Amino acid sequence: MKNARVAQLLAGKGDNYILPFMWQHGEDEETLKEYIHVIREAGCRAVCLEARPHPDFAGDGWWHDLDIILAEAKALDMKVWILDDAHFPTGFAAGTVKEAPNELRKQYLNYARLDVCGPKAEVEIPVGEMIHPMILSVNPMLGQPDKKHFDDDTLYHVVAWKVEPMDKMTDPIDLTSLVQDGKLYWKVPEGYWKVYVLYLTHNGVGRDDYINMLDYESCSQQINAVYEPHYAHYKELFGNTIAGFFSDEPLIGNTVGYDFDESIGRKEMMLPWSKYVPDMLKERLGENWMDLLPILWYPSSDPALDAKVRVGYMDTVTRLVERCFSFQLGDWCKDHGVMYIGHLVEDNDVHARLGCSLGHYFRGLAGQHMAGIDNIGNQVLIGGGDSMRPKRFGGVGDGEFYHYELGKLGSSHSHIDPRKGGRALCENFGAYGWETGVKTMKYLADHFLVRGINHYTPHAFSPKAFPDPDCPPHFYAHGENPQYKAFGHLIGYMNRVCHLISDGISLPDVALLYHGESEWAGDYQSDKVLCRELIEHQIDFDIIPSDLLDDMPKFNSELKDGLLWLNGRPVQALIIPYTQFVTLATARFIEAAASAGFPVLVSEKVPEGVSNATTEEQAHFAPVLAAVKTVPTDDMAEALNGLIHRDITVSPDFRRLTVYHYRAGEGDTLLLLNEDPGKAFDGTIAVSTKGTPVIYDALDNLLRPIESKKEGGKMVLSLHIDPLEMTIISFGGEETDALVSFPEQRDAKTLTSFTVSRAESKAYPNFTDPEPIDALTNMARKYPDFSGYYRYETKAELAGKESVLTIDDACETAELFVNGVSAGTRFATPYRFDISGLVKEGENEIAIEVATTLERKVNAMKLGGMMSLSGKGALSATGLIGEVKIG
Repeated sequence: MKNARVAQLLAGKGDNYILPFMWQHGEDEETLKEYIHVIREAGCRAVCLEARPHPDFAGDGWWHDLDIILAEAKALDMKVWILDDAHFPTGFAAGTVKEAPNELRKQYLNYARLDVCGPKAEVEIPVGEMIHPMILSVNPMLGQPDKKHFDDDTLYHVVAWKVEPMDKMTDPIDLTSLVQDGKLYWKVPEGYWKVYVLYLTHNGVGRDDYINMLDYESCSQQINAVYEPHYAHYKELFGNTIAGFFSDEPLIGNTVGYDFDESIGRKEMMLPWSKYVPDMLKERLGENWMDLLPILWYPSSDPALDAKVRVGYMDTVTRLVERCFSFQLGDWCKDHGVMYIGHLVEDNDVHARLGCSLGHYFRGLAGQHMAGIDNIGNQVLIGGGDSMRPKRFGGVGDGEFYHYELGKLGSSHSHIDPRKGGRALCENFGAYGWETGVKTMKYLADHFLVRGINHYTPHAFSPKAFPDPDCPPHFYAHGENPQYKAFGHLIGYMNRVCHLISDGISLPDVALLYHGESEWAGDYQSDKVLCRELIEHQIDFDIIPSDLLDDMPKFNSELKDGLLWLNGRPVQALIIPYTQFVTLATARFIEAAASAGFPVLVSEKVPEGVSNATTEEQAHFAPVLAAVKTVPTDDMAEALNGLIHRDITVSPDFRRLTVYHYRAGEGDTLLLLNEDPGKAFDGTIAVSTKGTPVIYDALDNLLRPIESKKEGGKMVLSLHIDPLEMTIISFGGEETDALVSFPEQRDAKTLTSFTVSRAESKAYPNFTDPEPIDALTNMARKYPDFSGYYRYETKAELAGKESVLTIDDACETAELFVNGVSAGTRFATPYRFDISGLVKEGENEIAIEVATTLERKVNAMKLGGMMSLSGKGALSATGLIGEVKIG
């Protein structure tokens, strides 16, 4: 096998890419040791300690527990990651911010407004009385019930804007100098005026006991309270047993809750501030920058000015987050021999907004050593790419974003940022509820694997007494979870596929511009729409920020020979989602691309201007932007067909076939996922690659043959891919490879009569209550409260030894035994077993053990509470629910 990564797997030498969460509640030593072993026995060679529930984080109780865990992990040659705070989300700094001086607390810019109609000889405006903290009722689950009141609110600036038709503002007048002893005396000119009283305050609706992400000294509290104490206790383990720290959803936090709508200029909200902001805004907006601040909430009569102000502010905020928070923590970790990982909140494109996220996906995670995303609480759902649905904490989830943009954000960042080293992490499976088993997890893993995510934090192992209501499923649950055994098989599968798509390069066709700055500037189109268009036409891509176009050497990128090289990988075109204004870096790139013959396509219509340019630059780039080729969104894939050499083409058209082409050393790997839950793909796939193709079966860790031919400079593969099935092709086959053909099922017999018995997880394999059945049916109809194992036993007469057994569907995982020997475990469609080496001529004993989820057992407990963040769904069937055929 010329593909070295496959050869390593076949020899059992793959690396570890899985680091599941393990909740910490202060359990006893025996339980902590048991759970470290349970995690290792599931195939995970690392663990991430979720500190959030622990009663004494960074205190004596924490160090006591960590001593036990680290010693056990070291003995088992496991790596330990540590979630970096006492509370969710990261930024609490283990509670130390509560005692910090005001200058290290969050600060906000807020305003009060009074409207005046002139002309008037003079008006008196009580400016001092207009400065007051915003007081709102706060959900105690999301907010802070014991908020401190600060008494240092400060008048910052007073400016009047004249109102024109359509409520647009113009002609600002600075009134600050007219304020005397808290009162403004003003001779009002003709017209209708909005008078803005701008002030700085520490009294916000967000939590005041969290660090200020825009302040370097404030962010250093996170290091002083969490990182340094861990280093002081375990210096000798840093870089070996201790792998690094995990930041979980750090946020700017100028609002409270998870509405996902904190888009600048579109929502009434207090705005984050720090001592660094004024000089940066002055540099971006000019001497009169303070007069322009109201545009952060209300539009002026000049859309170009609005774009300049809002982009200038958001650029300032996100650059400060990048420097003060992300790089400060990441550089500390690098200097201490460990890695810094985690993710921010991405939902519904909030990654480019304030509130519960960090304002800019790429900048917010710039200091980390892996790209990061999360998928929890029913974000990605089988077949759910078109749905808007209830989401965690009462929000609404955007299925199109989750299915088409989320995964590509993470993999793209890992591809283009040298600091990431090709590593992309997804926190997965959490808060999907007890109804979620390995069958669903297999799809959720495949969904992100085929989008290039190669590290995972499964969510979660909880050593708390069963049933812990905190964001299930819990994979072991003190032995109560029947899915645990199959979960280990899933981890083995995931580790093998991750190994195939690591330490190499992806092979994208095009680049797609990140829409963050476009959203700040004005009208825009979300990346998700074009992500979908490209994914559904098997055109691979990376999402790139305009920062890359502004500083290509930083990203090891260049425009050369008619191609854009992204950290060593060429793409053949840049696609820009519709935007009213582009950044100056993007405008310059468009101009350079035209000279280099590199295609740039904009969806729908050309931009109106440049968001952060001078008047002279606006004039210069106006004809450049006017000349850009525009394409309707739905025609983008077709337009690319005439401009680029497609890496992969599919026949017939199959929009739910998702592809990922990866190259590590001499061996190419192709991942193909059929994301249609009901329709199989039967057709051909043409790939631009060299080498002999073979199927790599990552479930059984072996090679299988594939029908292929060379045609038109491409390798053409003939494939059948079942619904929700992943097929993996390695283009490194050799004549000496041992290929295992899967036999065809001939003269199949349908098995209908079984003896069925049951065993709860802790009682397995002691099955009881055997009963005969003549037809397969949903066993929950008879045992609605049962969770555990069903064992189906029968006998089958077979004429020959080459045989296959198939199960149309099961709930959930199925292990097959033939004549007392296991033929393997399957936990998702297709449930297909090659039993040729186990059968004999004549009568054969067949047993199928089906493991359910814990859904029905927990449901019968009538516990209530937040058993998941996704709400209550329809109860699943249990047992064998599809035909069983053998032959």
